Amino acid sequence: MKGKPSAGGLVYSTELGRTCPACRQALAQCVCSKASAAPVSDGIVRVSRETKGRNGKGVTVIRGLALEPAALAQLGKQLKAACGSGGTAKDGVIEVQGDHRDRIVEQLEAQGWTVKRAGG
Repeated sequence: MKGKPSAGGLVYSTELGRTCPACRQALAQCVCSKASAAPVSDGIVRVSRETKGRNGKGVTVIRGLALEPAALAQLGKQLKAACGSGGTAKDGVIEVQGDHRDRIVEQLEAQGWTVKRAGG
């Protein structure tokens, strides 16, 4: 048979039940989802201000938080509420709209994080 090889894989087996299409293990023994655990960090949270790619609008960026995505989103929600601003938490980075570096550093230090102001 010519053409592309099938990208799919076995997704159910009467022997194993539902299986992961990537590693072909039973979902209970799947190693794919466990591999994307919390990112490795040096233990220092860096707070900076960026405008690049945002049409000149400044955002406060928080990097270096070794948290699971759900915990990162929860912390982002707390920080945005403390600043009275919007933002997002994705890819291990929290972005808060506006320049709120001082307030965010205070909040993170109160929660026990080691925090540094990065950039200018």
